[in-house]
Amino acid sequence: MGSGAKAPSRTRQVLPWRLDCHVAAGDDGAAADELRRGLTAARPTIPARWFYDDRGCDLFVRITGLDEYYQTRAEQRILDDHMDDVVAAHGPSELVEIGSGAARKTRAILDAMERAGSLERFVPFDISPGMLAGSAADIAAAYPGTRVHAVAGDFSRHLSRIPRRRAGMARMVAFLGGTIGNLEPARRRTMMRRLARLLGPGDCLLLGTDLAHDPQVLVRAYDDAEGVTAEFNRNIVRHINSAFAGDADPDDFAHVARWNARASRIEMHLRVRRDIQWSIAGLGIVVPVEAGATIRTEISCKFTRESVEDLYRDAGLQLASWHPDPTGRYAVSVAVPS
Repeated sequence: MGSGAKAPSRTRQVLPWRLDCHVAAGDDGAAADELRRGLTAARPTIPARWFYDDRGCDLFVRITGLDEYYQTRAEQRILDDHMDDVVAAHGPSELVEIGSGAARKTRAILDAMERAGSLERFVPFDISPGMLAGSAADIAAAYPGTRVHAVAGDFSRHLSRIPRRRAGMARMVAFLGGTIGNLEPARRRTMMRRLARLLGPGDCLLLGTDLAHDPQVLVRAYDDAEGVTAEFNRNIVRHINSAFAGDADPDDFAHVARWNARASRIEMHLRVRRDIQWSIAGLGIVVPVEAGATIRTEISCKFTRESVEDLYRDAGLQLASWHPDPTGRYAVSVAVPS
C-alpha cells in the first residue's frame, strides 16, 4: 500500500442485545443431585426449576392470562399505577429482573424509567435461554439505545453471573410474580440475602408477593377450569424424561392443588393414578410410586406485610414503600439497604 493511501475504516458493530447462558437441562451435577434426592425422599418432591423448559415457560405464560389466576393482573395494575413514583423516588438507570420470563410486566418499569430519562441498561435473568432470547430481542427493539444483557441461569446458583453495575448507575432489582413464595423458609431467607448482595448504596429491590386471603380463591388460581395448570404440572414429568432419559407417562399423573393453612401456602402435587416404576436412567434411579401417592412439585407461600418486613430485615434491607392492589390479595413493595 502506498504511503498516501488510507487504510479502510472499520466500524465497531454493537449488538442490540446479548445472551450469556450458564445452564442447560441435565448438565449440572448439583441440580441432578438435588432432583435425585427429592425423588427418593420418604415424601418425594421435585424442585420447581424443572417446570421451566421452553414448553413449561410457554404454559406458564398461558396461566398468567387465565381468569382464575389474578396474581399477574393484580401485579400489573400495581406497576402501572405506582412505577412513576417509585422511579422518581429511587432514580434507577439499570433494571435487573430475576425470573423475567417473557418480560411483559417489565415494560411498565422500563416505560417509567424511560419517561424519567434514566433508562440505560436492562438485565433479564431467567432459566430458559429460548424465552430470554425472544424477550431480549423484543425489548432491544422496543427501547432503542438501551443495552440489553440477558443471563440464562438458575437463580439458586447463578446470580453471581449477573454483570456488575456500571459506574454511575443506580440499580433496581425486580423479583416479581410472587416467586419468593415458591421457596421453603430457609431457602427463602438465603434467596433474599443473595438479592440483597446485588444492591449497593442508592439501589433498591422491587418484590412481588401474593398475600394470604380466601383459600377458595387461592386454590382456583392453581387449579383452573381449562386445565392449563394441570398440563403445566404434568410437563415437569416430560422435562425430566427428556433431560434424564426417564420413561414415565405424564398421563399417569393427576394434578392436585390444596391449601395448607398451617404453613400459609398452596401446594401442588402430582397424584399417581396407578402403581408405577419410574425409571430415570440419567439419574441412575427407579422411583416406585403406588397408586394414590403424590409427588409434591411446588409450594406457593402467601404473606402479610409483617412477614415481608421480617424477610427484608433478615436480609439487611428495610421496607421503603408498600403497594397493595385494591382487593388486598397482592402487593408490590420496595426495599433498600439498611
